Amino acid sequence: MIDSLSRSQPSRQNDGFADARRAMVNSQLRTSDVNTPAIIQVMDSVPREEYVPESKRSFAYIDRAVQIATDRVLNPPVTHGLMLERAAARADDNVLIIGANTGYLAALLAPYTASVTALEEDDDLFSTLNNIMKDSAKVTAVKGNLADGHKGNAPYSLILIDGAVDHIPAAITKQLSENGRIICGVSDNGVMRLAEGRVSSDGTVNLNSYADADIAQLTAFTKAAEYRFA
Repeated sequence: MIDSLSRSQPSRQNDGFADARRAMVNSQLRTSDVNTPAIIQVMDSVPREEYVPESKRSFAYIDRAVQIATDRVLNPPVTHGLMLERAAARADDNVLIIGANTGYLAALLAPYTASVTALEEDDDLFSTLNNIMKDSAKVTAVKGNLADGHKGNAPYSLILIDGAVDHIPAAITKQLSENGRIICGVSDNGVMRLAEGRVSSDGTVNLNSYADADIAQLTAFTKAAEYRFA
């Protein structure tokens, strides 16, 4: 069960984590071609430590995943940075995040998009996500099976799956708008990569890998493959 996350005293630039955020930006993001000013700014300002269990906050800015539930992790900062770089979020984007965990990726996207639907299926993670986002004007936390997506706020111009998948279910591809794009992780012969794709004429999503990355597999998507590399 996930540790409690206190929101009573939000940590910002004047706390002890400010130096760790800046070091993350300079030593992890910039050295991995994450340089878009808006992405650098938001990742230097959103307090990542508030999205991990209290007992794990000293590890919030390491260059590896942080365990936040029995079988779930917060992916490394550079993984999220590379996802945001390729997503190139726009002010009019309606975004769906699948596997939203405690809401860190949603918090990064909210300032630069029209709306964010954060989908989580784990009871404890959703409870934390919902608590963190309850006052957000742009982020809507929803609970449901990850592989089903969330039809309620579709169509989405951008879908981010915060984990690696073996396939993209048809239920999710149908929730993409025309010319909508999807970013996720894939396992390519045991090598974890990030990939992007769009809906093809036959309704499937063709994913093209674009970067090696440390990204955790999501068990909700371990079925027979429905994607192919172009």
